[in-house]
Amino acid sequence: MRELAQLLKGNTDVLILSLLESEPMYGYQVIKELEQRSDGFFQLGEGTLYPALHRLERAKLVRGRWRKLDGGQERRYYSLTQEGENRLQEQTNAWARFASAVNLIIKPA
Repeated sequence: MRELAQLLKGNTDVLILSLLESEPMYGYQVIKELEQRSDGFFQLGEGTLYPALHRLERAKLVRGRWRKLDGGQERRYYSLTQEGENRLQEQTNAWARFASAVNLIIKPA
């Protein structure tokens, strides 16, 4: 299981960027969506998510904006910037090449 945690650690940013590609989300929504889309495989804690979101925001890959809810509460929604979209495309292409190369080795024709 430790190996899986290392894989997640190295791919947290691309997973978050991928989720935000479809729509702006608030933190807890990102956690739940990641868990749901991965059939429970990825379970990201707040202690991992929020530092990642802040890092992505500092890098100008995502933008956070406060939205007031009907009950008066506020939530911070994150969305991709143009730089974030470009980075996601680069990382998606790199992942596809990497996965293809790994498959050539572990599943030879």
